[in-house]
Amino acid sequence: MTTPTYRCACARHTRRRLLGWALAAPLGMGLAGLAGCSDRTGADSAHAAAPADFDRATSCELDGMLLADYPGPKAQIHYAGQAQPVFFCDTVELFSALLAGEQVRAVAAAYVQDMGLADWDVPRGHWINARTALYVSGSRRHGSMGPTLASFATQEAAAKFAAEHGGRVLHFAEITPEMADLSGGALHDTRM
Repeated sequence: MTTPTYRCACARHTRRRLLGWALAAPLGMGLAGLAGCSDRTGADSAHAAAPADFDRATSCELDGMLLADYPGPKAQIHYAGQAQPVFFCDTVELFSALLAGEQVRAVAAAYVQDMGLADWDVPRGHWINARTALYVSGSRRHGSMGPTLASFATQEAAAKFAAEHGGRVLHFAEITPEMADLSGGALHDTRM
């Protein structure tokens, strides 16, 4: 079995090498490399943007859904050179954006919500670094796009959630593009 190779402007890199950058480097540099081989000097992790919160009018970058109208973990990316973050109504969308081969914008910071502290049905605040978070894949709890990657700050909280709702605990680098597949998310959205 061969490791898939992804083509980017600077060279040929395997998914394993790109994910390795994300783990080995500070968030800004690691995700900038992961986000399409952009100039890794553009993201200054020492001055990474602080997480922002959303309000009733904040919409998702990918589909325009209002974040406040849906349950489950939310996410945000702060792109280098961009004053405001972009928000995602689901962590699956965050990974879809970060793992997309066509992603070329340098990422300064990425955050997800700690669902060990946030209310699942009305999540607000409790932002944590996306790279250091733990994720539960395959649980019975759904987010705005259906099956989601529940995010947690601690191993204990992630394991407790998995024991109660099913699924398995994963680290950031273990999330694959297949886990971030957005096709079919609308099948689970009963509010559309």
